[in-house]
Amino acid sequence: MSEVKRTIRITTEQHILKDVPPVENYPMRKWNIKISMLDSSGQEIPANILDKVTYTLHPTFTNPIRTTKSSPFLVEEQGWGEFDIPITVHILGLSGKAGERKFNHDLNFLSEKYVNDHVVTIPVSSTKNQALNKLLLESGSLPFDEGSANKRKLAESGNGTTTDVNNKFKKSKNTNGAAVKGSIDLEKLANGLTKLSEDDLIVIVQMVTDNRTNDMNIKNDVDNGEFTMDLYTLPESLLKSLWDYVKKHTGEA
Repeated sequence: MSEVKRTIRITTEQHILKDVPPVENYPMRKWNIKISMLDSSGQEIPANILDKVTYTLHPTFTNPIRTTKSSPFLVEEQGWGEFDIPITVHILGLSGKAGERKFNHDLNFLSEKYVNDHVVTIPVSSTKNQALNKLLLESGSLPFDEGSANKRKLAESGNGTTTDVNNKFKKSKNTNGAAVKGSIDLEKLANGLTKLSEDDLIVIVQMVTDNRTNDMNIKNDVDNGEFTMDLYTLPESLLKSLWDYVKKHTGEA
């Protein structure tokens, strides 16, 4: 399972209600909080990856636990006191606690408007929760959907890997001089990976990440959208599955 990071923005606005008498010499204020998120360029966009937000207000408020299910997930009230507000945002398509991200928000009256940004980590899969994947693409890239540039990076890492295998594991060559592990010709496998379509490469990445062990030399650089792997460190059973997939989708033999 891969992960991505996204930034959730909490925006607070408040102002004094001049026509309302103060309480204990404190002016009454109207305040509101809303939730948005930032895209990869830092621009504010709707938090469409969320399906609900729950605010836990001070117990002196009527119905202090407020849940809203539509963007911008607004809560609005009036009062004179500052306090901390526990906020729980829920990510679309993730069940129960797995979808919850919690923040402790400081409601204060130092500025009429202020923002707080929180980075959250979200598990993603190329084969599950396609609705969430589509919405995540509105705010940045996914590790298995990087377009042609990252297709090329994965393909090149495959070629580079077999070169390393030839140099590092010379005793693992068969009588034809090919780098092998068990029954799998690693040179052919790496060459076949370069011929796959972008959609097929996404499947390959998911196959590897779903079967990852500590012995496998894999690097998933989410920030730069790069996925590299040392084929020789993959177990033979996984290599066989990869080779079967490559043969089926490229005609390699």
